[in-house]
Amino acid sequence: MNINDDEAIGLLNRLLERLHQADLTNFGSHLQIVYVASGAQHVENQINIGKTLPSPPCVGREKETSNLPEALSTEAAMALWKKAQAAGWVDANYQPLISRTQAALLADAMAERLGIKEKWKTFEALWNRKYMRSDYNLALTRKGSLDFQAELKLLFG
Repeated sequence: MNINDDEAIGLLNRLLERLHQADLTNFGSHLQIVYVASGAQHVENQINIGKTLPSPPCVGREKETSNLPEALSTEAAMALWKKAQAAGWVDANYQPLISRTQAALLADAMAERLGIKEKWKTFEALWNRKYMRSDYNLALTRKGSLDFQAELKLLFG
């Protein structure tokens, strides 16, 4: 079964939520999930299952506030970030909540509107990703990307 990183992260999140909701108080156990995503991302979460369950962590999402590069922290950029957050595409730390290909389309649209010349370098550093240009090229071959590009045009103008 071949799945992409975002699908794997989604599956892990659903598993953690179900474990959290299950009544496992009679079974003291420990669950550790280690996931190494493409692009050298390393995600590790632990849950102790017993009398008190912690709220499920959100796998694969940064919890620390990201330091935005100067090009992405201008007034115009912040307006775009606010729209992207409202659409559910990025979190409060400016990390993508969408697929890699959609994130590449988002990065391209933002860079175009903000006049960022080194868009891939800028967004790869911010999102700790590699090969975003390849993700973008792949997105252009997918029929579903047309709908997302239309949403980007509507939202960003």
